[in-house]
Parts: sequence; C-alpha cells; structure tokens
Amino acid sequence: MKYKKFVRLYSYSRVFKYYKATDGNKHKAMQLYYANVRIAQAFHPLLGAFEVILRNQLHYALARHFSDGSWIVNQKSGFMSAPSLVHIDKKSGKRKVNNYLLKEVENAERKIRDKGVAVTAGRVIAEQNLGFWNSLYEKHHYILLAGTPCTIFQSLPSGYGRKEVNETITKIRELRNRINHNEPICFVDKKRDFSYVRDMYQKIMDFLSWIDSTIPASLAEVDKVLGIIDKEEKKQLS
Repeated sequence: MKYKKFVRLYSYSRVFKYYKATDGNKHKAMQLYYANVRIAQAFHPLLGAFEVILRNQLHYALARHFSDGSWIVNQKSGFMSAPSLVHIDKKSGKRKVNNYLLKEVENAERKIRDKGVAVTAGRVIAEQNLGFWNSLYEKHHYILLAGTPCTIFQSLPSGYGRKEVNETITKIRELRNRINHNEPICFVDKKRDFSYVRDMYQKIMDFLSWIDSTIPASLAEVDKVLGIIDKEEKKQLS
C-alpha cells in the first residue's frame, strides 16, 4: 500500500508518530505500525490469563477471609461502605466518599438484571474489570481487608508488599489500555524502541510467578511475545 493511502486510512496524527520515530522513512513507518499491531496481538493471551488468574485468586482469598462465597454482593454493606472511606477534602471542605467498589458492583448488578437473568456472585465477579481488582491493593481498601489481597502470592520478592504489587498491576493495566486503544507500545520517549514491551512482558511473567511459579511455563503454548518482538526488531534494523 502506498504511504499516502495508508495515512488516509489510519489518520495523519496517528501515523505521524511512526513516521517521526523512523526518521521520516515512509516504508519503515508503515512497517513499524504493523509491528506494533503484531506485538499488541501477541500480548492478548497473556493479558487475558493475567486478568483471569488475578481475579480468581483474589476471589478465593476474599471468600476465605469473609467465609462467604458471595462476598462481592454481601460486602456492599460491609467494607465497601466502611466509614473510613468517607473524608473531608482539605481544599474544598466537602465530604468525599470513596465508593468506587460499591458503584462497580451496583453497576454490574444493573447490567445483569438488564439481561433478564438472576444476579449471582459469579456473574457480578465476571463483570468486574481489572481496575476493580487493582483497587483492592489501594491502601484504604487493603487496610479494610486486613492485607488479604497479598495472601494470593506464594513468593513475593524480598521487600515487596502492597505498594509494589499495586504499582505492577497499574503498569500492566496501562499496557492493556494502550493495546486496546491501538496506541504505540514500541516507543520510548517518542523514539522507536522495543525495551518497553520487553520490560512489560517480564513484569507480567514475574507477577504470575509470584502467584505460582508454574504459571509462566503453563502458558508456553500461547506465549509468542518475545519471539515476535525479536522478529519485528530485526525487521526495523535491516
């Protein structure tokens, strides 16, 4: 495809990032655009596994903590509505309520009812996005849950705790969002660079190994990320 048509299809503002990153080489710009797509595509199975595994382990841990398999529904009037989630904003003097988890559960219940099916804990859990589970590692929720979210890990690195886990999940969420919005992931400081995706791949694998050291190997059949990064990087250097 000619560059002019490529730009018309994908928009000047989007393609220009690739054009600039490849020092004005139109062919390399299109090549890098497709490389970005292929690498993003390769991440999907790992990101899917990451989200499902994290969600399930947190559900199991919290079900044990509350001795309640339906904790996500029943805790709407429990820790999700705790008085400590209410504070007065120092600047505005207004009352602020951190009811993110509560709202997400209520929104999920509404969606389920709109489908004409019964609201169950399993369905509510399935409706939650990664932001919901990430929020359990925010300090205020983590304290209310007595540190339960970190009990899902078999082996955290020395010196790692809630803060580091929270930061890692946040970074992985950012990668997922960039991929879902077709944003560049093969850039560092607006320059062509594959170190970010290599680093994020390692963060995902490390995180999963903290939960269970056998998980990374179990994903070998669908894990093609590093191979595709290597292949695309060589194309850019040729």
